Amino acid sequence: MAERGLTDRLGGLREAVEAAEGRLEVPEVGRARTLLAKAGARQALGEATVVALAGATGSGKSTLFNALSGAQVSTPGVRRPTTGTAHATVWGEPQDALLDWLQVPRRHLHVPDPALDGLVLLDLPDHDSVRLENRLEVDRLVELVDVLVWVLDPEKYADAAVHDRYLRPLAGHAGALLVVLNQADRLPGADLAAISGDLRRLLDSEGLADAALLPVSARTGAGLPELTRLLADRVAARRAATERLTADVRAVARDLQQHCGMSSSGARRADRAALTRALSDAAGVPAVTSAVERSTTKAGTAATGWPVVRWLGALRPDPLRRLHLQAGARSSLPEAGAVEQAGVATAVRRARDAAGEGLPLGWADDLRRRTEVSTERLADRLDQAVAGTDLGSDRTPLWQRGVGVLQWLVTAAALVGALWLLVLVVLGWLQVADLVPLPRVQGVPLPTLLLVGGLLAGLLLAVLVRPFVAFRARRRARTVRRRLDDAVAAVGQAEVLDPLTATTADHDRFCAAVARAAR
Repeated sequence: MAERGLTDRLGGLREAVEAAEGRLEVPEVGRARTLLAKAGARQALGEATVVALAGATGSGKSTLFNALSGAQVSTPGVRRPTTGTAHATVWGEPQDALLDWLQVPRRHLHVPDPALDGLVLLDLPDHDSVRLENRLEVDRLVELVDVLVWVLDPEKYADAAVHDRYLRPLAGHAGALLVVLNQADRLPGADLAAISGDLRRLLDSEGLADAALLPVSARTGAGLPELTRLLADRVAARRAATERLTADVRAVARDLQQHCGMSSSGARRADRAALTRALSDAAGVPAVTSAVERSTTKAGTAATGWPVVRWLGALRPDPLRRLHLQAGARSSLPEAGAVEQAGVATAVRRARDAAGEGLPLGWADDLRRRTEVSTERLADRLDQAVAGTDLGSDRTPLWQRGVGVLQWLVTAAALVGALWLLVLVVLGWLQVADLVPLPRVQGVPLPTLLLVGGLLAGLLLAVLVRPFVAFRARRRARTVRRRLDDAVAAVGQAEVLDPLTATTADHDRFCAAVARAAR
């Protein structure tokens, strides 16, 4: 059951590290990564129980180690430095792979003892050694062993350096800690009881109420049977490594929980709309929409306008073609100005703030990093989106073609009238006009009626059709505006909103995994 629980906790911690990878740049994630590597290696090395004796110079640590080992394995001393290299005594089968992983070179194989079979006892260097390498070795092995036996002496049992640096951080590891008050033979019974009681109260105040406290004398052997029994119990249970790793995982997970906040609902609809508007302005969507409307009006006027003056419109360039909106090519749209860029920056910041509401600083920093899209890259993406948007068909509608045919008919009538009148002028010059009959309509000569009526009809038809041409141009511009806004919104989604959503989703996944590891 404990193994399954540890496996589940490690799975949660591993998922939390994966969710934080590349996003949450804090030391706690690094410690979690180190712990996962340690757990994987330790679980592969069997069920041996690694117990380390740690303490200060003169605490009698090495003497106690020799007493438990039943041999002079470690050399005791009272001067600094004494123990410079960790020593190991192994009960039962040799544990060379385990000791290689621990990097403990000096090894002693104890005579068989069924009660302690599977115990690996280490004598660590002095934590207060004047040699830095000795202190670093202690720090390294304290993190790797399954059970830590801290040896204190009556004179320095309340040493703040020991309690603050080593004991207090093990508040969640009480099951993996034994505190030994050595050299008990140097104290009268009343003093020993007083010091033991004071040390007990000190440990309780540090969150170590469950840590066993045992007075012993390595020199006389007092308390050694009780200490051996406690070690034998842990060896027999075969749970020391699991319990230590479980405590380590819970401690790291609790540290990671400070980087969990409230689940974010993401950018609000109003923020998304504001972002699309700002990006549309920066992408030149208003300019394209205006060009589409003017181009459609120009084409409609050319199709339905008065043929007499229609050629004048052909002299003006098409406003839409001047933009060179072709998919895969850079358009001729003007670059966004300072106002448009400021609008985009404001809209991005608002969307980011909404997505990061309730998130701790580390995740908020990642949101800022994810939304720092370069101006050049965003401009290129927007330009490609605008250039690749379907602006609709530019074919002349059937009704405009019909109006165009009608315009040519009335123009032809006016032309016939003009030519007829020209012929009459020539005949008059030749003084034979009276020989040719001149048709009249309500007293108006037919050629005059054709000329004037054709010209007036063409002009009136162009004036009457113009509102319909403008209506079609505005409708096409609105359709194009919606398509362009959709294309720009897709860019905003991909470049701004999706990274925000991914970060908040990873935050939620991270927090759920941390809770699983720390429960």
